[in-house]
Amino acid sequence: MSKEAQPPVPQPPATGDVVAIVVNYGTADLALAAVGSLLDPSLLDPSLPDHSRLAHVHLVDNASPGGDGLRLAAEIAARGWGAQVTLWAETVNHGFGRGNNLVIDRLLAEGGGTKVFLLNPDAQVTGDALGLLAAFLDDHPGVGAVGARIEKPQGDGPPCPVTAAFRFPSLVSIFAQSVGFGPVTRLFAAWTVALPPDQPTGPVDWVSGAAVMFRLEALRAVGGFDPDFFLYHEEVELMHRLARGGWQTWHLAEALALHAEGAATGVRSNEGLRKRRPGYWYDSWRHYMTKTHGRAGALLAAGLWMTGATLNHVIAALRRRPPAAPLQFYGDLWTHVLHPLLRPPHG
Repeated sequence: MSKEAQPPVPQPPATGDVVAIVVNYGTADLALAAVGSLLDPSLLDPSLPDHSRLAHVHLVDNASPGGDGLRLAAEIAARGWGAQVTLWAETVNHGFGRGNNLVIDRLLAEGGGTKVFLLNPDAQVTGDALGLLAAFLDDHPGVGAVGARIEKPQGDGPPCPVTAAFRFPSLVSIFAQSVGFGPVTRLFAAWTVALPPDQPTGPVDWVSGAAVMFRLEALRAVGGFDPDFFLYHEEVELMHRLARGGWQTWHLAEALALHAEGAATGVRSNEGLRKRRPGYWYDSWRHYMTKTHGRAGALLAAGLWMTGATLNHVIAALRRRPPAAPLQFYGDLWTHVLHPLLRPPHG
């Protein structure tokens, strides 16, 4: 979509100060369900004071294959969402962060709300999650981002709680996680990135980007998503910048979102089946480590990652189990991490 063709950012009604963004790529049905969870009044309790916090929803279609853009436009019209939902029918796949930046940049330039809620296309809000998150930001002016508790749908069974709050990755956590051996994991438990699924409400390093609300003022202070990222680690890096800028990030256990992890990307955490990870997964890891630990720190982290993965291969062979590293790990680590870091910097 050309700059001139970008849709205007509607101004919020008097009671609405939350602008929601859903970025879709090839998951039209899921994206429509995500938008529906934001708009369906049956999911909100009208007696709650914050039930009308939603000002507008922006649905960004990242040049999806299979005609998603046309289908989404038709469904928005058929469901009578035209006044509430703006469709960005992009001709380029911007990735997650840059796709959200399309709207965030316009909000920063033109206004349209004081809070931005990001919802994955494979996620849905429940109850008054939106109002709870917005009210929390109202009551805590030093908080720049707040994330919801997340549960994973389990077919006909009850949803399963999953991790939604985290510590920042460190050299220790990278090594311990890549070794993937119980005694090592327990020894360095204080550095484990993933916090428990039942993490109580409180400040954390970062929260899942599947259902997170940002204070627009905080995004103005530190900038939106770093455009170097295509997918993965972009929300971690953004919340790292928030922390450096003096803003807190909180996990709000009282707000709940359902997230069918991996339905939109095909990449799931803690998969039992080993798969090859896409190149951009490694690229994003390299970008994150370079931006937060410097070039030398990123090289050290990559070396620890490779060393830990090698130890895991040995331990797995002795225990007659498959190794934990993704398929073609060493070649992909060289191509997307080590080789770019070892090249002389430009200029």
